[in-house]
Amino acid sequence: MSKNENLTNNETRESFTSKTGFILACIGSAVGMGNIWLFPYRVGQFGGAAFLIPYLIFIVLLGYTGLMGEFAFGRMTQTGPIGSFKKALETRNKKWGGVLGVIPVIGAFGIAVGYAVVVGWFLRFLVGFITGSAINALDSGTYFGEIAGPFGSIIWHVIALVLVSIILISGVAKGIEMMNKIMMPAFYILFVIVMIRVFMLDGAMDGLKYLVLPEWSSLANPKTWIYALGQAFFSLSLAGSGMIVYGSYLKRDVDIISSAKNTVIFDTLGAFLAGLIIIPAVFAFNLDPASGPPLLFITIPSVFKLMPFGRLFGVIFFVSVLFASITSLMNLLEVPIEAVQSTFKLNRKVSVAIVVVAAFLLGLFAEDGNALGKLMDFVSIYIIPLGAFIASVMFFWVVGIQKAKSEIECGSEKKLGRLFEVSAKYIFVFLTVFVFIAGILLGGIG
Repeated sequence: MSKNENLTNNETRESFTSKTGFILACIGSAVGMGNIWLFPYRVGQFGGAAFLIPYLIFIVLLGYTGLMGEFAFGRMTQTGPIGSFKKALETRNKKWGGVLGVIPVIGAFGIAVGYAVVVGWFLRFLVGFITGSAINALDSGTYFGEIAGPFGSIIWHVIALVLVSIILISGVAKGIEMMNKIMMPAFYILFVIVMIRVFMLDGAMDGLKYLVLPEWSSLANPKTWIYALGQAFFSLSLAGSGMIVYGSYLKRDVDIISSAKNTVIFDTLGAFLAGLIIIPAVFAFNLDPASGPPLLFITIPSVFKLMPFGRLFGVIFFVSVLFASITSLMNLLEVPIEAVQSTFKLNRKVSVAIVVVAAFLLGLFAEDGNALGKLMDFVSIYIIPLGAFIASVMFFWVVGIQKAKSEIECGSEKKLGRLFEVSAKYIFVFLTVFVFIAGILLGGIG
């Protein structure tokens, strides 16, 4: 069997019906909690607009190499990470690639377990703002604490997974693609509405200055560059998992270079919009721009309490972040679903049921906020970068840079030059190792 035949899967496979649908699905995966509850904090923490310089450098570099690579790897093999790694190593007469492919699948599933809990929290807060219970609560911290305690949000956790399951059972085109076509445009429109309202608050401009005025001395701080790399890396969902799976549903006439570019642009736009909402709003009411769950579930609800028509804008805000979190959760769950479906030759409904039930049962122990944080930190520090590293080695080294470049160029009028070969084969692979090591040493960088 030839090398190219080893890499080809002739089985009928679902696919995205359009380039737009594929791009929106990838944007939906990329735009998530890292954009909303971490990016604004990092910008303020590391020099305002000065932080954007290394961030933009890294997000363009990673999009130009790793993101295009994962799209193309999946499209070439027409399968997820287990099948892709297996086929790559079979070209070198090695038989254990599928075992390595389990690593990124576990990573995606681990994050999905925690993400499902967070989606449940968003649902609870959305209903709370609709009914008025969230905005009328005397203390937002106490209100959140009741939800984020042990087994504190089981019903919302279940509802979140049922909603996502319905979408995933519907398949790639009628489920994932269709819902991203609705949710992602709605996310940006709703975020712009909230941003305009926030800009009208007294004191909001002080927050805007904090966000955009550069402290150039921050560029001399190595941590500014390290955390900018981490923010860009995790924001693009580079993990050797979700983007490979979405790429496997991609038709060969779709322009991967253009798709990666648009994913980078709109992912960055989502992060910027989050910053332009959250930091000015927090400054307007002299609150702490903390990162992580406290920002979205304690600080921001406190802002809406103090804001005229806060209940209405709280509903709009939580609808938008709910859409962003659901589209990310769909991608995370699709990785183990595809693995179960392909490995055990089960139908889609059964595969979705197995994965979702497992995610719920494990997620019960992550409903406590402290346990959730430990789970997400462990997976993001140790497993996600490792999965991205293995995927990059498989595609750019084992499959080979020339074959990889040819696959990326398929469907595009643009050609990749020598710069891409060096960037992908050496710089990107090195950066995945660096993210892994830096994450361990610093306790997480994204």
